[in-house]
Amino acid sequence: MGKVAARLKVMPNSPDVDLDDLQERLEDSLPEGAKISRTDREDVAFGLVALLPTVIIPDEAGGTEAVEESFADVDGVESVDVDQMGRI
Repeated sequence: MGKVAARLKVMPNSPDVDLDDLQERLEDSLPEGAKISRTDREDVAFGLVALLPTVIIPDEAGGTEAVEESFADVDGVESVDVDQMGRI
């Protein structure tokens, strides 16, 4: 079974959210078998910055759904969307 790299766009619910702390909580929330290879940041608007973690997951049924759900449950997260995805 191969692996997939998915870059997700995680929007915090406020510009006041500590992004370093949020990034750590996202890493802690990952389901088994998933890992973050890197995290970029993107200025959105009005001081709001999105986190763009690239997550490596096994290529299996369900895709990024488990990661998206775990990230969405993290305190301080407004939304989670898949930005890019591809096999590695």
